[in-house]
Amino acid sequence: MNKFFTIKRLCRAGLIAALYVALTYAFAPFAFGPFQIRPAEALCILAAFYPEAIPALYIGCMLSNLASPFFIYDVFLGSLATLLAALITYLVGRYVKKEPFCVILVGLPPVLLNALIIPVIIVFLCGGGDGFASTQIAYFSYALSLLLTESVWIYGLGVPTYFYLKRLRERGKVSFLI
Repeated sequence: MNKFFTIKRLCRAGLIAALYVALTYAFAPFAFGPFQIRPAEALCILAAFYPEAIPALYIGCMLSNLASPFFIYDVFLGSLATLLAALITYLVGRYVKKEPFCVILVGLPPVLLNALIIPVIIVFLCGGGDGFASTQIAYFSYALSLLLTESVWIYGLGVPTYFYLKRLRERGKVSFLI
């Protein structure tokens, strides 16, 4: 059997995807749009530890975005932003070993990519602005809003999760319930 596709990793991936969906739907009235209350984004930090978190976050985001008012665009493009962010987070977690830099850098991909890509969906693809100047103002205000809210979830909830999982790994204990 392939080393990547173990039962343990598949279960962990399923659990991550299910948690992402459950956390997003728990805050569904506030989880979509320019100001997102989406604590599920803190799970993006898991990609720094587990490669199986990459497809799990993508699938979890895709399933969550089925309830988005920007439906078809958000399901594919919004989820693609999460996939790209998870992949970069995994690479940062794998290759950056210095502690203060790693903690800061693993949070940047989800924060920056969501702040840059999601406003494109809201403003340009779904018509969030009227006229060129209005569209630019709408894009940058949505980007700033998403930068702020994403930072709160990644650095406020995801970084403590990062330190907890790192401490468990250093002690040689099983982490993330499996």
